Amino acid sequence: MDKGYIQVYTGDGKGKTTAALGLGLRAVGNGLRVLMIQFLKGWPTGELAAIKGLEPNFKIIRFAETEKFIFQMSKDEKTTLKEKINDELKWLYKELDTNPCDLLILDEILGCIDTGLVDIRTLLDLINKRPGRMEIVLTGRNAPKDIIDRADLVTEMKPIKHYMDKGVAARRGIEY
Repeated sequence: MDKGYIQVYTGDGKGKTTAALGLGLRAVGNGLRVLMIQFLKGWPTGELAAIKGLEPNFKIIRFAETEKFIFQMSKDEKTTLKEKINDELKWLYKELDTNPCDLLILDEILGCIDTGLVDIRTLLDLINKRPGRMEIVLTGRNAPKDIIDRADLVTEMKPIKHYMDKGVAARRGIEY
């Protein structure tokens, strides 16, 4: 790639992570190196098992693993989680300096910004300091205006109809 762009997948609908994984799969199939950082996910998911067969060209690393949602956490738990994420982001900066990838996916980073776990300036700094050929995908609800303005592509996932509204729980292999 001659130039990397910034893509945002946001909104209240299903499919943000799935779209990012699909793009990652396409990229690795074309010889590109993909690094996906998943924030705030601590439970086993199908993508973790599937991607193992594509390593080292497609790698998933989890930051701030948790099995709780933010609204379930105490103030102390949130503070600890915020410190952990910021330490992990320091590792990511070093990793991108020494071992850059072609496609960086920051899955649920927008939720981290929305809940105050990550400062938006940290994300904007990472975007601005990336190698010019690196594509970045940001996912999560409530994309802030500054990120939307900085992005080259923004897709909003909007729910029209969802079986979960009828009480269907998340299903293994489909939702996780």
